[in-house]
Amino acid sequence: MLQQQVYIINVVLMGLDALLVIAAGYSAYYGCIHLGGVFGVEPLPDQFTLLTSIVGVMFINNYFFGSLGLYGDKAPASLVTVVFSVFKVVLADFLFLSSTIFFYEPTRFPRGFLFLFSVSTFGYISILRVFSTRYIVKDARGSHRSRKMLIVGDRERGMVVSHALRKQMSWGHDVVGRLCENASGQCDPDCLGAIEMLETVLRERPVDEVVFALHGDRRTDLQKYLQICRKMGVSVRILPALWNPGECSMTVERCQGIPFINLQAGSFNANGLLYKRILDVVGGAVGFLVLAGVFPFIAVAIKLDSPGPVIFRQKRKGQHGRIFELYKFRTMYENAEEMKKELMGRNEMNGHMFKLENDPRVTKVGKWLRTTSLDELPQFLNVLKGEMSLVGTRPPTIQEVEMYQLEHLKRIAAKPGITGLWQISGRNKIKDFEKVVELDCQYLDNWHFFQDIKILLKTVMVVLQRKGAL
Repeated sequence: MLQQQVYIINVVLMGLDALLVIAAGYSAYYGCIHLGGVFGVEPLPDQFTLLTSIVGVMFINNYFFGSLGLYGDKAPASLVTVVFSVFKVVLADFLFLSSTIFFYEPTRFPRGFLFLFSVSTFGYISILRVFSTRYIVKDARGSHRSRKMLIVGDRERGMVVSHALRKQMSWGHDVVGRLCENASGQCDPDCLGAIEMLETVLRERPVDEVVFALHGDRRTDLQKYLQICRKMGVSVRILPALWNPGECSMTVERCQGIPFINLQAGSFNANGLLYKRILDVVGGAVGFLVLAGVFPFIAVAIKLDSPGPVIFRQKRKGQHGRIFELYKFRTMYENAEEMKKELMGRNEMNGHMFKLENDPRVTKVGKWLRTTSLDELPQFLNVLKGEMSLVGTRPPTIQEVEMYQLEHLKRIAAKPGITGLWQISGRNKIKDFEKVVELDCQYLDNWHFFQDIKILLKTVMVVLQRKGAL
């Protein structure tokens, strides 16, 4: 119910914000009519300029409000914070509008209208937010209509839940107190008694919802207390015993009416994976066209330089151990794998990777291909097939994965990529496998779509400057 209230509140606020921007635009328009030429410029914008300005600010305003978390589930801290946030959003709105005007029609746009529009927008939305914040933070809570909530749990988890509820956006809820899990916690000032007193407290106090925040002690018969709430018609909310403070990856999802608790291993979600795949398909198609254009020339150069196939194929491990065949332009002699056994003693990498700066297995053309990163162009085929992604972690060999420790396996929890944090962080300077794992895990734990865009742009710069190539 709390999230439903958040959704309703934010939908209402978004609608009111949009209406107030429209009202501010027309207030500025009619203000220019009455002020005449006070501002020393043409006081009236034409109807097209008026409409596009209002609509543009309306959408940009909602976007910036969302970016600053003002359409989130956290109640505003104070009225000053609210007004300052509105000021920042309106400033961003009209800096954007002014920039657009500068490139579109800098001399004919009424500056008086722009000034009045910005002031009106700030004033109207500030008044709305001040009154809505006052209602959410003060008036709604403690009123007869507010939802009364009782917490059942120890002091630590009870305090976490209580603090979260006090920050939660809603149209009115109060924490009436807490019942501790055992008798030892009854001395706490916020404790109304032990869990055994649940029925008594529900009889004596107005309680609309009970939040169970128990540690999962098997000696506590939770079903017994759930039955009490059910019989008395009191709603129940349960904090899973698996959850610990600071845990952000736990979610609840339904499948055919069955509730499941999910513990996400990374920051990927369904929307993010869809956008990532679209980017992979588009980027893979572009890369394939480049590959098709340069393939004849590179193929001839490889064949003239040394005997062997043009394309190097090797079994690699992908997401969660899926085995696939990696494609690259051949940059080494045919007997490279046999030579590797003799060169293991000269490995410059600490850990489960092999790297040698002046590797004698690399051909002359292969060295050039690696320097320009053209050897990796065939991997766009792996991307189009869905075995790899444009951005991800380095695809390890089967032998490398066999030597991994448990924590190293996290780096293959997502699709491997043609590029990634390791590649743009100066890969020829990193000599420690643990550092590679750290960068890969950092990517997985903090992934978002625009990070992939940023890494791709940095990769282009690295390739053009020929930095970090092997």
